[in-house]
Amino acid sequence: MLRTENINGVIVASFENENKFNAVITEPVKEELKSHFQQPETKLVLNLKGIKFVDSSGFGVFLSTMKTANNNSGQFKICNVSDEVYELFKLLQLHNVFSIHNTLDECIASFEN
Repeated sequence: MLRTENINGVIVASFENENKFNAVITEPVKEELKSHFQQPETKLVLNLKGIKFVDSSGFGVFLSTMKTANNNSGQFKICNVSDEVYELFKLLQLHNVFSIHNTLDECIASFEN
């Protein structure tokens, strides 16, 4: 479901073989993402490459993960958001809540600023 790798001290989580982030997979994804913040000051990127649809439970995972990151002095960012999903971020007025970047490289570089 999720593949993680460490790039320059940043944990990058990417979906494998998924094009929808919906209620079917949200609970295990949420638990896995939140588990990374057991260490304080964790830097985590969720790479949405290939995801064409996110339902309300998926957006709940984004919010829950951000809250966990903030409570543990961590950082949570999102990258490679499809146009369709970005429209949902804007509709829900969450595009200004999350740090969203066009590419993975740009997202990882943003941690250095």
